[in-house]
Amino acid sequence: MATKTTPNRQQTHLAVLIDADNAPAAIVEGLFEEIAKYGVASVKRIYGDWTQPQLGKWKQVLLDHSIQPIQQFAYTKGKNATDSALIIDAMDLLYTRRFDGFCLVSSDSDFTRLAARLREEGLMVYGFGESKTPDPFVRACDKFIYTEILRADPVTPAEPAETGQPQEPKAPAAKPKPQRVPLDFIAKVLDDIADDEEDWVQLGALGQNISKLRPAFDPRLYGFKKLSDLIKGHPKRFELQARGGSNSGGKDLYARNVRK
Repeated sequence: MATKTTPNRQQTHLAVLIDADNAPAAIVEGLFEEIAKYGVASVKRIYGDWTQPQLGKWKQVLLDHSIQPIQQFAYTKGKNATDSALIIDAMDLLYTRRFDGFCLVSSDSDFTRLAARLREEGLMVYGFGESKTPDPFVRACDKFIYTEILRADPVTPAEPAETGQPQEPKAPAAKPKPQRVPLDFIAKVLDDIADDEEDWVQLGALGQNISKLRPAFDPRLYGFKKLSDLIKGHPKRFELQARGGSNSGGKDLYARNVRK
């Protein structure tokens, strides 16, 4: 008797392109953990001039994460040829039609048009950059994650002083302080998309609409692990309700503004 097999759920394939000049190596663990939430990193490439000492920390983690380094020399002093190499590769990968989305890891606004072009082809674009990332690049992405919340800076031994005496180890970088929650913005989105008499909105739909309007919105920026925690943490503004799910047997979460 033949054994019935269950087909695997179709995976989302992503191309991860990293601008080594504008991304710290300290994010690498958190970066790929975050990317795994959205799909499979089928291609992982990082661009830079690997003859330069400032990329030394990236060299230490490339093998551990199977990231392919792409060498790009600076043709002219003071000009960055890395961006062009990354953009050309992105377009080559786009036309293979093998990917569902791209992860662009950089704080450089030069990739704004690339993000927009990829989205024109119907692909998801996830941006990763520091809080200094210019707003046009942030808004050109479907979703943008600030890398400060992904950093993992372990305590590392300091270099010995000239006297030969060891110095104190370097402390890890401090996590950014939580930002102020945009309560009025969330409340307006809830009002805009509420479609029943009771004004309840499914939490997943709320998150999707918030991301469309503000790609960089992330509950972790405000000190909350998930959107449900953020809503629950402001009982004077929002209500959260769990309802029985239709298929999985779990609970679906709904939110609404507190009625006055």
